[in-house]
Amino acid sequence: MKRHLISAADLTRDDAILILDTAEEMARVADRPIKKLPTLRGRTVVNLFFEDSTRTRISFEAAAKRLSADVINFSAKGSSVSKGESLKDTALTLEAMGADAVVIRHHASGAPYRLANSGWIDGAVVNAGDGTHEHPTQALLDAFTMRRRLVGRDAGTGRDLEGRRITIVGDILHSRVARSNVHLLTTLGAHVTLVAPPTLVPVGVETWPCDVSYGLDDVLPKSDAVMMLRVQRERMNAAFFPTEREYSRRYGLDGERMARMPEHAVVMHPGPMNRGMEITAEVADSDRCTAVEQVANGVSIRMAVLYLLLGGNEPAVTNSRTEENQ
Repeated sequence: MKRHLISAADLTRDDAILILDTAEEMARVADRPIKKLPTLRGRTVVNLFFEDSTRTRISFEAAAKRLSADVINFSAKGSSVSKGESLKDTALTLEAMGADAVVIRHHASGAPYRLANSGWIDGAVVNAGDGTHEHPTQALLDAFTMRRRLVGRDAGTGRDLEGRRITIVGDILHSRVARSNVHLLTTLGAHVTLVAPPTLVPVGVETWPCDVSYGLDDVLPKSDAVMMLRVQRERMNAAFFPTEREYSRRYGLDGERMARMPEHAVVMHPGPMNRGMEITAEVADSDRCTAVEQVANGVSIRMAVLYLLLGGNEPAVTNSRTEENQ
């Protein structure tokens, strides 16, 4: 593992499989009566969030606490940032407090890279989502969920997603999740197809290692996993499609469309969901939808990332009784 996790494109196949396999070990901790490891005792993890978040922030907090790290939650609202404090001065403050790792979510693409390469802090930097750029831990938890569902929980260890066909549907233009997934899933050997209205496809997408389709129905029968993305209205400053009803009719996933998917195929969603727009309640609540599973797997993945960045060379999980009793 490198010193920071800024982009899914930075991960090699071996890096990605190491994280996924370590997360599989971390997931076993959740089955214990005491869901805690002493691995990062004495370390300090700062959650530095300049954007609203529920799943990602709570997931990183739970992951750090399960590894016995001290956690500081920083929200831009109600902090000196609202008074005009710069990212540099915020970073210097965190460095003075002894942060070993900074998990940052920022509305500006490139902010985590700037933080990691500026010399302002010595700790590890983890990108928890920056603008419309990337969200690497979301891609990792998505790949982890796919591997468990498509390959098998135990059989998947050490395996990649070679030959699997993954379809990502919706607002590709504004989606950092889509960008990270394209990089990571391709690295793991999967074949990725993006489906969206022409107005929601980024300029230069032809250079991405994936296919692009403007019709959903042709792709569904060949998909092992279909990931539905939320339309990000908060990032839109123009009309990208005629009406919500029209978008739902052409690009929404309902029961009828789900029935055209192969029997083993799963439906994924990074959340939060706009029920009735990109996904119907029938699909969201079905056994084939992994949205809640992805949240649980997110804690395991983020435990693995923090452990590998901060934990050193000790085994991630041991079977000693003393550890379970701590």
